[in-house]
Amino acid sequence: RFKNTVGMMIMCRSLFVLSSLAITNAFVTPLSHGKLAFAGVRNRASSSSTLKMSSDDTMRIGIFGGGVVGGGIVEILQKNAVAFENLTGKKIEVGKICVRDASKPRDFEIPPNCEVVTDYDAILNDDTLDVVVEVMGGTTDAKKIMYDAIKKGKSIVTANKALIAASLVEIEKLVEDTNAAGKDVEFRYEAAVCGGIPIIRSLQSDFPGDDITKLSGIINGCTNYMLTAMDQKAQSYDDALADASKLGYAEADPTLDVGGFDARSKLKILMRLAYGLDVEEEEISVRGITEVTKVDFEYAKMLGGTIKLIGCAQKVGDNKIAAYVSPTYVTNDDSLASVNGATNAIEIESSNLVSSTYIGQGAGRYPTANSCINDIVALAKGDKTQLPFNQKGDAKFVNDFDSVFFMRIGYRDALGITRQCGEICEKFGVSIHSILQNP
Repeated sequence: RFKNTVGMMIMCRSLFVLSSLAITNAFVTPLSHGKLAFAGVRNRASSSSTLKMSSDDTMRIGIFGGGVVGGGIVEILQKNAVAFENLTGKKIEVGKICVRDASKPRDFEIPPNCEVVTDYDAILNDDTLDVVVEVMGGTTDAKKIMYDAIKKGKSIVTANKALIAASLVEIEKLVEDTNAAGKDVEFRYEAAVCGGIPIIRSLQSDFPGDDITKLSGIINGCTNYMLTAMDQKAQSYDDALADASKLGYAEADPTLDVGGFDARSKLKILMRLAYGLDVEEEEISVRGITEVTKVDFEYAKMLGGTIKLIGCAQKVGDNKIAAYVSPTYVTNDDSLASVNGATNAIEIESSNLVSSTYIGQGAGRYPTANSCINDIVALAKGDKTQLPFNQKGDAKFVNDFDSVFFMRIGYRDALGITRQCGEICEKFGVSIHSILQNP
């Protein structure tokens, strides 16, 4: 840190690899998700038929996880039991709930004739259960549970984005092989991306004749809450994180959220649905919000905007897709600039619909449970999605793209600052559009 410093904001145009420049105490962020020059591609497929159930008038489910989301699912099912039966023609019963400690008091009422168990096999080996709902989280036990349930012919409803992102190809093949062997298994995961926003269903069914050119948005509630607090309340990063933790938006270890990794997992799933593209998570460039400070928001306000953590995937050429997760400068007239708190939002640009925006709660007991309920009700109605992750395409992933970037540099107050910055940018082939110097 320098005692006498001036702040300098440089707007420049270069490749994404600009972030590798060795500039001390610099903050680099894409200018605006709305100004990246991308086109798009679409590869998807979905069809409907009747899903077979083991009972004509009842669908029984087993839930793994009796915590926040699991309890919300039970509450919604109980509250709307008659309405769901009228809608689907079936009674939806919770047969068993698997938890770590069966003696632990629950903040929801256990349904009549529902058994609380601790043994995974009590659900997996119960042939009277049609659907397994997995809301326990994790990628080890949850993976084994889901795989075993699929092999036994039970449909899956899950909110586990981390597991899906890590094992999407395996899950897809397992479902395909199981159904080819004569079973009728559905894999549903609406709650895995953006909580209560029905973005998965939309990408599966609303764009069959369209051509998606870009998808981008705020897909992590914790970081959006923090950035909103830093912007509107002038809070420091540490204070904003502390408040997010108190409100339950941040985990005990917030690394997945603040590091951008949670958003990256969601973006990977969305990329497969939108473009038919399978890509390793590690290939997607990610930069979290840990280096964002109040000073960045001061500059953003002077420029007429704010900063949001954006996940973005777009076409950068013929059959090429680029993606990133990064703090991004967003102008005040952009629709994402007004999405505050823990709210999520996704914008989809496409040839036919032009622009579609989805906004809603990205996490929490009832928003997440509601998405699980939607999947459960769809199964009870007999809805079927032939390809849970849409059709594979031949698009290729590339890890660089052209964009406008902002660099904030802390400089000791002296003569020749502008010249030195110009020389550095010239050395690395960066064209400077403008400089904002603030003492």
